[in-house]
Amino acid sequence: MAAGFIGLGIMGGPMAENLLKNGVELLVYDLDPDAVERAVKAGAKAAGQKEIGERCQIVFTILPKGDVVKEVLFGEDGVAQGLSKGSIVCDMSSVTPVESRDCFERLKAQGVGFVDAPVSGGEPGAKNGTLAFMAGGEEGDFKRVLPYLDIMGASALLVGGSGSGSVTKLANQIIVNNTIAVISEAFVLAVKAGADPLKVYQAIKGGLAGSAVLEAKLPMIVERDFAPGGKISINHKDIRNVLDTAHALDVPVPYSAQLFEILQSMKVHGHMDEDHGGIVQYFEHLADVTVEKR
Repeated sequence: MAAGFIGLGIMGGPMAENLLKNGVELLVYDLDPDAVERAVKAGAKAAGQKEIGERCQIVFTILPKGDVVKEVLFGEDGVAQGLSKGSIVCDMSSVTPVESRDCFERLKAQGVGFVDAPVSGGEPGAKNGTLAFMAGGEEGDFKRVLPYLDIMGASALLVGGSGSGSVTKLANQIIVNNTIAVISEAFVLAVKAGADPLKVYQAIKGGLAGSAVLEAKLPMIVERDFAPGGKISINHKDIRNVLDTAHALDVPVPYSAQLFEILQSMKVHGHMDEDHGGIVQYFEHLADVTVEKR
């Protein structure tokens, strides 16, 4: 039986293509007809949301935010209208744990499983099939979707019950985005002081300051390449989710709160469709300097 795949954007498109390349029959849906056409050319079949629910026992979604996920699942012609008992929805979107648990409970009442399995790795990981999945849900449901996750990624771990994957993704986004901001601040300082940013990078990347984020983003920054692998708009939404979740739990997150204001500034200045490595531009503006290759 075919699997369903809804959301064919920067991440979802290449993820769906990797499933197709590995012999998975897919029914796909996206609001963008060009994205659907690309998937169809790769071997998928186009279908409506309810039809996907009717014809697929396993449905994957990767969408911009939680209310979109809920509309796709529970709207008038949504996926849940067609799902039969024993089916599973695996949501790979970055949403709040409250939203994930709500989807879990509503689908459970229908006899349908739900796994929240957001991803880390950006567009390169989606294209290369090297994503990391962090999952929440029931173990039996996770085991049923795991063969598909293994095609799309290099690792997949069930962290705990429903919402655990979404909590883990929030922790991931705190670390990734604050690290980009700290890298940006550090290299603006180095350049303002007259240092060559590439030589600074080469000097520190093998030490304790080295990280996967530094390796991925500093070369892009010095080349002024802000073509999105992970859009600032998505990370802006994720950090808002961090704040909302943290405040609901009475957890102070001062660094992330400051980061959200930085991202707000990026929004005001029209950078939301750029890669989150573009956060450096906020710090460059403050210091009137550009971190670029010499």
